[in-house]
Amino acid sequence: MTQPNGTRPGTRLSRSDRRAQLLDAARSIFVSQGYHAAGMDGIADAAGVSKPVLYQHFPSKLELYLALLQESASEMVGLVQAALLDTEDNTERVHRAVEAYFTFVSGGDQTYRLIFESDLRGEPAVEEIVERATRDCIEAITTTITTDTGVDQARGRLLASGLVGLSQVSARYWLQQGADVPREEAVELLSTLAWRGISRFPRHG
Repeated sequence: MTQPNGTRPGTRLSRSDRRAQLLDAARSIFVSQGYHAAGMDGIADAAGVSKPVLYQHFPSKLELYLALLQESASEMVGLVQAALLDTEDNTERVHRAVEAYFTFVSGGDQTYRLIFESDLRGEPAVEEIVERATRDCIEAITTTITTDTGVDQARGRLLASGLVGLSQVSARYWLQQGADVPREEAVELLSTLAWRGISRFPRHG
């Protein structure tokens, strides 16, 4: 008989596979219930393991949550960085940067909620992960903006932060409204808005 986690009785997973399995089980519970309402008992049950096994990998609920949050933050940053590396055309880079956030929030597992809607945002370790991910996204976009416009790093970062903020908020708003505007059209509208602003800055030198 197959266990709830998809393994058969007696199956021994490697440490990395077991960790991935536990994170998968925790993801759906933390997303649906939030940090405070989620319990290690429920996560262990969802993973089909005993609590001692869960605690062998994650000594506390906070450590488990932080591991999952870091995984989600890395996914978001990776999407933005990959979008900028796919082309050397800066118009297309802006389009793809916006699109990366739509891709991230559209994920079926809804892990974007851990980053943008966490009920544990007052926790310093959570704030650090979220702020570092945001900074990494801003830094990636800054290079594109400074190259295209000729503004200095400080001004480039400020403009990049505006693009990140626009993309994050708009993508979440689009999803919460039931995606009544087709995704491709929504991305095109917002990337056009952003590019028309950024492209107006003259290149110096």
